[in-house]
Amino acid sequence: MPITIYSTPSCPYCTMAKEYFAQKGVAFNEVNVAGDREKAREMFFKSGQLGVPVIEINGKIITGFDRRAIDSALGLPH
Repeated sequence: MPITIYSTPSCPYCTMAKEYFAQKGVAFNEVNVAGDREKAREMFFKSGQLGVPVIEINGKIITGFDRRAIDSALGLPH
């Protein structure tokens, strides 16, 4: 299941999301949008959001660090 986290180095919620995935043993691809306008545009096109984190799990977009939405997208109990 492909997982992508659009993030920036200074975002505390991005760090929390990445740590949450690590605790769950879930691999993810991190995209740093801080210095990459093309990736930032891609994130905005997918989510309609300029803020991070934006998390894509198997095509489902989650904005912000929302444990319940993440668990649901991963098929995990809440």
